[in-house]
Amino acid sequence: MEVEEFLNKYSQGLRDFTGINLTEANLSGINLSGANLTEANLSISNLSGANLSQVNFTQAKLNVARLSGANLTQANLSGAILNVANLARADLREADLFQAAMIRTELIRAELSGANLSEANLTGADLGEARLRLANLRGANLSEANLRGTSLTGANLQQANLHGAELSRADLSGTDLRGAELRQANLGMANLTGADLRGANLRWADLSGVNLRWANLSEAKLSGANLSGADLSNANLMNTSLVHTDLSQANLIQVDWIGADLTGANLTGAKLYAVSRFGIKTEGINCEWVDLSPEGDRSQIYRLSAEEASRFFHQTSPTIRIIIDASLDQEANFALAETYYQIYKEYSSFNRPASIEVSERRTTITLRIDNDGQLFISAYLAVCPFENSKIIQENISSIMRIVQERAEEYLLLESEKTELEKITNHVNQINKNIKKIKLDKYLSKNISKSEFFKAPAQVTLTNSSEQALNIYQDSNFGKRFVINNSWENLPERVSDTKSTLPPINLIFDFLRNSYL
Repeated sequence: MEVEEFLNKYSQGLRDFTGINLTEANLSGINLSGANLTEANLSISNLSGANLSQVNFTQAKLNVARLSGANLTQANLSGAILNVANLARADLREADLFQAAMIRTELIRAELSGANLSEANLTGADLGEARLRLANLRGANLSEANLRGTSLTGANLQQANLHGAELSRADLSGTDLRGAELRQANLGMANLTGADLRGANLRWADLSGVNLRWANLSEAKLSGANLSGADLSNANLMNTSLVHTDLSQANLIQVDWIGADLTGANLTGAKLYAVSRFGIKTEGINCEWVDLSPEGDRSQIYRLSAEEASRFFHQTSPTIRIIIDASLDQEANFALAETYYQIYKEYSSFNRPASIEVSERRTTITLRIDNDGQLFISAYLAVCPFENSKIIQENISSIMRIVQERAEEYLLLESEKTELEKITNHVNQINKNIKKIKLDKYLSKNISKSEFFKAPAQVTLTNSSEQALNIYQDSNFGKRFVINNSWENLPERVSDTKSTLPPINLIFDFLRNSYL
C-alpha cells in the first residue's frame, strides 16, 4: 500500500492496518493515534514528530526507524523490533514495550515514565538523560547500555542485566534492583538512596562517590567493587560480600553489616561512627585510619597500626548483664518488658529485646548492644526498672567523671596521648547523652509493686574484646543463699546508699580495648 492511500484510509476512519508494509515511508509529523499496525513493517521509515499515541505496534518491525520527538504515549510496542531506531526525545509514557528488541536504539532524553520494558532487549542502547520513573524493566537486558544521568526513580529493575552499563550520575533512588546483574557497571556519583539491591551482583562495579544511604545490599556481591567516598550511612550490608572492596573514605555511619565478608577490603579513612565491629570477616584488611566522629566531620580521627586495625574489628557482641538474686515471676516479666519497650520508643539505640534466663534462685538479663560506644548509655537505661537504679546510674556518671579527672595520671607515656584524647572525647559524648535522658516516665505501678525489682543485683558490662567490667554489685548480693534462701531471715539486709566503683586501672583498660 502506498503512503498516500494509507493516509487517505486513515482519514476516512479506517484503523486496522495489520501487516502493512511501509518501509522507508516518510510519515513525519502525521497523526496516526489509535491505529492498529500489528506486525506492520516500518523499517527505515521516518516517523519523527508523529502522533502515535495508543497505536498498536505489536510485533511490528521498526528497525532503523526515525521516531525522534514522536508521541508514543500508551502505545503497544510489545514484541516490536526497534533495533538501531532513533527515539531521541520521544514520549513513551506508559507505553508497553514488553520483550521489545531495542538493540543500540537511541533513546536520549526520551520520556519513558511508567512504561513497561520488562524483558526488553536494550543491549548497547543509549538512554542518556532519559526519564524512566516508575518504569518496569524487570528482566530487561541493558548490558553495555548508556544510562548516564538517567532518572530511574522507583523503577523496577529486578533481575535486569546491566553488565557493563554506564549509570554514572543516574538517579536510582528507591529503585528495585533485587538480583540485578551489575558486574563492571559504572555507577559513579549515582543516587541509589533507599534502593533495594538484595542479592545483586556488583562485582568490580565502579560505585565511587555513590549515594547508597538507607539502601538494602544484604546478600549482594560487591567483591572488587570501588566504593571509595561512597555514602552508605544506615545501609543494610548484612551477609554482603565485600572481599577486596575499596571502601576508602566511605561513609559507613550506622551501617548494619553483621555477617559481611570484608576480607582484604580497604577501609582507610572510612567513617565508622556507631558501626558494629563484630560478626564480620576482616582478615587482611587495609585500615590506616578511621573517622569515628558522629557527624563524619573528621573531628575524631584515629590512626591504626596493622596490629591495632586487627584488634579494632572484633568478633563478639558487647553485652550488658544484670543478675538478680530472685526468680522472675510473670508480673515482673510483664513490667520489665513494658518498661524496656517504652525506653526503646524514646531511644532507638535500645533496639534489641533482652535475653532472660530464669533459675529457681536467680535471673540473668542479657542485652546485646550494637557497638561498644553504646554500652554505658544502654546500661544507664537498662537498670531503670530496679530499686537501686539511681545508685547504679550514679556509678556510671562517677566512672565518667573519674576518667575525665584522672586520665592524665593513667596515661603518662608519650605514645598514650592519643589514647587520652580518644577517652576524653568518648566520655564527653556519654555525659552529654546522659544529661538528655529522662527516666521518670518509665517507672510503672507494676514495678513499684514487684519484689523482684527490689532484690540485690549485679551489673557487668562486656565489651567486644570480651573484657568484663563490673560496674555495680549490691552489698547483699548472694547472701540469701547462706541463710535458708530467704531475705526475711537476713535481718542485717539494708539497701545500698553507695557503691564501690571498679579500680581506675580496670576502667581505663576496659575503655582502651572497647570502643576506643
